[in-house]
Amino acid sequence: MLAMQHYNASGLAAPQFLFNQTCGVQGLPAIAWRENISTDGNPTAAGLSMTLGILSNIVALVILAKAYTRLRRRSKATFLLFASSLVATDLAGHVIPGALVLRLYSAGTPIRPLACTTTDAPCQFLGGSMVFFGLCPLFLGCAMAAERCLGVTRPLLHASLVSTTRTKMALAFIWLLALCVSLLPFFQLGAYTFQYPWTWCFIRVLGDIQKTDVVFVMLFTGLGLATLSVALVCNTISGVTLVRARLQKKSKTCKHRSAKSHDIEMVVQLVGIMITSCICWSPLLIFGMMSVTKSYSGTIGSNQDRYRRLMIMGVRLASWNQILDPWVYILLRRAVLKKIYRITKTRASFKNSTFHRWDISSHGSEKNTVNMI
Repeated sequence: MLAMQHYNASGLAAPQFLFNQTCGVQGLPAIAWRENISTDGNPTAAGLSMTLGILSNIVALVILAKAYTRLRRRSKATFLLFASSLVATDLAGHVIPGALVLRLYSAGTPIRPLACTTTDAPCQFLGGSMVFFGLCPLFLGCAMAAERCLGVTRPLLHASLVSTTRTKMALAFIWLLALCVSLLPFFQLGAYTFQYPWTWCFIRVLGDIQKTDVVFVMLFTGLGLATLSVALVCNTISGVTLVRARLQKKSKTCKHRSAKSHDIEMVVQLVGIMITSCICWSPLLIFGMMSVTKSYSGTIGSNQDRYRRLMIMGVRLASWNQILDPWVYILLRRAVLKKIYRITKTRASFKNSTFHRWDISSHGSEKNTVNMI
């Protein structure tokens, strides 16, 4: 998905006014000729970003697989299964759309329609895959937050309700729900169209907007923002519960301390995933909702180019979510945090000892000076 942000189209031999026309505006032809479009630059940057995303997700998957094998019978196994599914989904979402864009880019054929209202099979597939791989991480992050909230606040109920089989069923339901939403435009609810700068496809939010387009955008945006809100509430409850438990010193045995440390580690990782998702996905969700409402109400006026730029900025931010998610898990593991704590503590103690020796030597020299006087 990140590959599309490095993609440019230039050298249009058609008249310049074509760039300023709006798809679907009556009386104004919005035609572009595919043979007159050439690409600018090379796919090196796109390939590097795609390689970084693939390597990041593979490293996280290896770490998660080892942890799941070691902790299969513990309460953390459910969290690890969710996390592995999230990273695997991010990996697929990085490879599949990115490979399509890179293939077209390398072939020198950017995705630009013969007419702005015309779409082809690659455009439909790219738009559907972006919606599917966009909703899945949000759904999975919400499910992980809810599972941890239940495990922290109601451990007995969690032990009786949550199992590996039910977790796999929940994962299947999440993927099926995201797939159903992404297929709605094929049933005339919404549409996927080419987006500025005509190198990627997504939900139609500008141009000749119908009621079905508004409904589909609101559904996509509502689901995304709702999952982020639920994750925020669940992670807040989990964090507050763990802080209270620490302050009240309820865990006295080593076993309980170990369990609490696992809970803290998982909640910290969930907070990192939630913050990453909010930063990466909120702009695209909000910009999409603003664009479609203003287009449908006819109040967008001459601001269409501005909203086009906002949409491309939003999709660029959203594409980084698939790279940052695995690093959140890699860097916020308990082993890594312990090493960082030890290094910080060692440096702090070294500075304190240095200052202490300096104070003693300074005091001794002052004392000798006074005695000499």
